[in-house]
Amino acid sequence: MTAMLSHSFKLVTIIAEPVLEGRITQELRQLGATGFTVLEGRGQGSRAIHAAEIPGNNVRIETIVSADVADRIIEHVAAAYFTQYEVIAYVADVQVIRGDKYRSTPNAKEVR
Repeated sequence: MTAMLSHSFKLVTIIAEPVLEGRITQELRQLGATGFTVLEGRGQGSRAIHAAEIPGNNVRIETIVSADVADRIIEHVAAAYFTQYEVIAYVADVQVIRGDKYRSTPNAKEVR
């Protein structure tokens, strides 16, 4: 693989309660993500084992987006979920092939 084939993007990862999956994935599209991957997972964090009364495993939602879309997603997730839900989010730099698959649509808008 040569460097000319790869494109710089951001990988946004959101780990959330399972009941939030549909809401968050819909919002990702509205914020400019062209797609996402959802995985179920278990783990342990700073507050020890997941203690929510909501059944099911947490979901790990990943999307690859441009830097500006990543900023929009993180700002939205922080404002909408951090105080009321068990949600974490982080961003990492990634290099992707076929960069055109990850460019956001011009219809992306702010989500409330």
